[in-house]
Amino acid sequence: MKNIIRHNVTIGAPPKKVFGALVNEKKHARFTGRPASISRKVGGAFTCYGGHISGINVELVPSKRIVQAWRSSHWPAGTHSLVTFALSAKAGGRTRISFTHVGVPASNLKDISEGWRTYYWKPLKAYLEK
Repeated sequence: MKNIIRHNVTIGAPPKKVFGALVNEKKHARFTGRPASISRKVGGAFTCYGGHISGINVELVPSKRIVQAWRSSHWPAGTHSLVTFALSAKAGGRTRISFTHVGVPASNLKDISEGWRTYYWKPLKAYLEK
């Protein structure tokens, strides 16, 4: 399959805290520094980074898995991708995130891959590992 981003990230916090930071709009806004509105229901909508990112929750399994139909505001109308955060507990109260982002427009692949590192993984680690 083309246009897939894959990242494996280890966060120094348990899965429950990682999951909470990703789906709780107040915590999400704290670690990103930008407004977020996030439904905690399957089928519910979310926006983050002040509306730059939006989508729908496809699957939410507390402390285990988040799947979202995801889109950037500058993508062509109707263009969505699929984001999966698979969380697994590791020794020492850490969490491994096995992350995939499928269906990213080819012209945005490199920038979005770097964006996950810069705007999600680094601030998430800083927020949860303090």
